[in-house]
Amino acid sequence: MRYSLQAGGKRLRPVLVLAAAELNGRPAFDPRAAAVAVECIHTYSLIHDDLPCMDNDDLRRGRPTAHKQFDEATALLAGDALLTFAFQILTDAYIGNAELASALVRELAHAAGSERLIGGQMEDLQAEKCAHPTADQLEFIHLNKTAAMIEVSLVMGGLCGRMRPGPELDSLRRLGRELGIAFQIVDDILDATSDTATLGKTVGKDAKADKTTFVKLYGIDGARRYAEQHTAIALDVLDKLAGDTAFLHQLVATMLERRK
Repeated sequence: MRYSLQAGGKRLRPVLVLAAAELNGRPAFDPRAAAVAVECIHTYSLIHDDLPCMDNDDLRRGRPTAHKQFDEATALLAGDALLTFAFQILTDAYIGNAELASALVRELAHAAGSERLIGGQMEDLQAEKCAHPTADQLEFIHLNKTAAMIEVSLVMGGLCGRMRPGPELDSLRRLGRELGIAFQIVDDILDATSDTATLGKTVGKDAKADKTTFVKLYGIDGARRYAEQHTAIALDVLDKLAGDTAFLHQLVATMLERRK
């Protein structure tokens, strides 16, 4: 569990939790536990995604994947343990506020469950066997496989900042969806254009596996334009949000230019 969780990475999702919590000043509830819980879920999903039965990858965050460092059974159980540990963190940290704890658990469980993260992953596997994947199919995959966890990161941060269900949380959800799709498109572009040393993971595997990606459907230039469109929408959503959005503006804008 520690080997994978402490391996580095961008920490985008926990950063989004913290940033959303601080939109309206000092958060009412400490968002750090929520941020760690989100990263536990994300890391578990990477461990399982790298397994031979899924993407079968040997490298993650610049070092051997968990099943290569240890073995498949250990990697599987480490992922399982991180998944359940995430909810233990939330219930322990927010035990003094049952309403908040319940809301955080509900949001994270839905985002990580069969209708979102896992559903998107299943559709991604099925798309590998599809001779003619569609744009709608690709959108469904990444609205759930990728964007769901980015969306829930912002929402959980908002909840820690005492946002109530309504326009503010709805805007955070929309921001997460648009940022998530843009993030995935850039990931697809980097897989086709970058190198293993820079990314810290195997490149070119999407094309080798004939995976359904934004680059496959739209080409590199078309994918870049699509990422720019989603980024522009995300920035427009931010413009309408109350509070200090400067950090989130900078983060969203620089996602297009990331190199890993």
